[in-house]
Amino acid sequence: MDVLRRNNVTRAGRRDGPPLVLVHGFGCDQAMWRFVTPAFTGTHDVVLLDLVGAGGSDAGAYDPVRHAALEGYAQDLVEVLEALGTGPAVLVGHSVSAMVVCLVAAARPDLVERLVLVCPSPRYVDDEGYRGGFTRAEIDDLLTTMDDNYLGWSRFIAPVIVGRPDRPELGEELTASFCRADPAIARRFARVTFLSDSRADLARVRTPALVVQSREDAIAPPEVGRYVHEHLAGSRLVVLDTVGHTPNLSAPAQLVEAMRAWVGAA
Repeated sequence: MDVLRRNNVTRAGRRDGPPLVLVHGFGCDQAMWRFVTPAFTGTHDVVLLDLVGAGGSDAGAYDPVRHAALEGYAQDLVEVLEALGTGPAVLVGHSVSAMVVCLVAAARPDLVERLVLVCPSPRYVDDEGYRGGFTRAEIDDLLTTMDDNYLGWSRFIAPVIVGRPDRPELGEELTASFCRADPAIARRFARVTFLSDSRADLARVRTPALVVQSREDAIAPPEVGRYVHEHLAGSRLVVLDTVGHTPNLSAPAQLVEAMRAWVGAA
């Protein structure tokens, strides 16, 4: 299988520049980085991809067994990096893909120079001594609603994820992204996303990481960003003065500023 076609890999910028790989979150595709990408095309080999089942990826490559855990998506990314053969890359993961890139860094540190984790969450469900943002009952209700009425769920949840009622067009864009996805794959990926627990994996990561957190985020609250920072050795935490779970859409200038300072220090 051509893994670059499988994940709809596209490249922009300088092929002789250091590789910068951007990985989108749940319900999104590589278009969600379009306000961030131009800031790096003059200096980097910018690589964009779609997770299997999203965007222009090959939905036929979706494997219910392989992709029943985040490790399956991490293995997909490892295969993409190997196929590119560009050397160690800066991996940028948004939302659930922040944990995907952490898994890649833990398993294959030779492929990763630095990490940028945008609104990460290793566990969305609250636990003793840990606030993930949701009770298990809330997650169960969310998943049940998604099963019963995927389109209605998409219209409800997208504006909550974006968190910017003053920018309704962003919620509409995310809703459209959800609606483009295969509903069956999206429902399975939602369970992987919201029921995963990657907290123990953070200790396995030795790659320098930048944790980027919004000031307010209904999906991954600030406590989660601090938790990730505190459990990643040598990480740096930047809190953006913005609201919502998608600063790549709603506050791209702030995100780019944080990323530039980190990537430039590599």
